Amino acid sequence: ASLSGFVSIGTPGVGKTTLGEELASRTGMSYINVSDMAKAGKLYEGFDEEYDCPILDEDRVIDELEDKMSEGGVIVDYHGCDFFPERWFHIVFVLRTENSFLYDRLESRGYKGKKLQDNIQCEIFQTIYEEAVLSYREEIVHQLPSNTPEDLERNLDQITQWIEQWIKDNN
Repeated sequence: ASLSGFVSIGTPGVGKTTLGEELASRTGMSYINVSDMAKAGKLYEGFDEEYDCPILDEDRVIDELEDKMSEGGVIVDYHGCDFFPERWFHIVFVLRTENSFLYDRLESRGYKGKKLQDNIQCEIFQTIYEEAVLSYREEIVHQLPSNTPEDLERNLDQITQWIEQWIKDNN
């Protein structure tokens, strides 16, 4: 059996992309950033004026990913996960960042006003973690701290070990 895939989720600014790209290079899995994929394929169904961003067409994203996910060995990076089919993922990692770190990261990306506040609120209330636990079996959902370079290194080691163990156990 090949490891079908896992998803790295969390509020924007928690470090999903850095983690995903680095993991892909360490493990040979393929890495897909859903936001970039949507941008490249124009997989949108409108524009959200309030948040000043396009609205993802979830059905088209799923169609686009289906073949890749059935081949397996995929790391998916997105801020939410409730619309992905449950069968796609063996494990879900929710990255968590303390608000002071997150605030600075989002501000440096040009987030302001409601968009900045809502993303910080989302992190405070663990919205994305709760969404993940409701969407997947609780035992496959793991929270990882993502505040410092040391956290990143530890997360990379931990996930790489987990992947190696999974492959051993399932072959």
